[in-house]
Amino acid sequence: MVELSNISLNYHTIKGETEAIKDVSFNVCEGEFVGVIGPSGCGKSTLLSIIAGLLKPSKGSVVVNGKVGYMLQKDHLFEWRNIMQNVLLGLEIQGAVNENSIKNVEDLLERYGLSDFKYHYPNQISGGMRQRAALIRTLALKPDIMLLDEAFSALDYQTRLAISDEVWTILKNVKKTAVIVTHDISEAIAMCDRIVVLSNRPAVVKNIYEIHLTCDNRSPIGCRKAPEFKEYFNEIWKELDVHV
Repeated sequence: MVELSNISLNYHTIKGETEAIKDVSFNVCEGEFVGVIGPSGCGKSTLLSIIAGLLKPSKGSVVVNGKVGYMLQKDHLFEWRNIMQNVLLGLEIQGAVNENSIKNVEDLLERYGLSDFKYHYPNQISGGMRQRAALIRTLALKPDIMLLDEAFSALDYQTRLAISDEVWTILKNVKKTAVIVTHDISEAIAMCDRIVVLSNRPAVVKNIYEIHLTCDNRSPIGCRKAPEFKEYFNEIWKELDVHV
């Protein structure tokens, strides 16, 4: 679904050229969840922007086979629009609001517990519900590939656990492919099939981990109880260039 081959990106500033990403290669297969982690400021979000086509790499090639949906750290709901109006926003921009698309949105709201709140305004619902609304707004556009950029970091810890579990379940149920940028190692292990570990800037791929967890409940919360979970955490922690 996604193939990055020898991607490099240089920023040009008044002071000169800054190398942000250097020779990064990895792929994402259909239905797979791939996590991207690394030190703060190493270029994780930049990689998502390249996959989304918002930035053009200085070198290398990007192949994306499908329509991309982007879910950001902030929900970016408009406070003056109710939840139904917010969820329809992307469709409005594309000129795709019709009887079928409205029915699809209403089905999504019903399925994911927001039907009773569709005429509420964002400040009248919880942070977790706002994030769910943002996800539904993206799913309404029927993307093949979901890009999640620190999508849960604005939430408190308990809500973050619950919503990451919900979002994982929703995306798996609708058979989406996902690339997940996070600074949370535990979140990456719990949600992803593979994890790409980046170095400090300029970002290079230090390692790619295949995640295999033995647990009865293959959900992000259930995975945290797997005996291998701590081993993956310790290994990935060692890979990160983190200086406290």
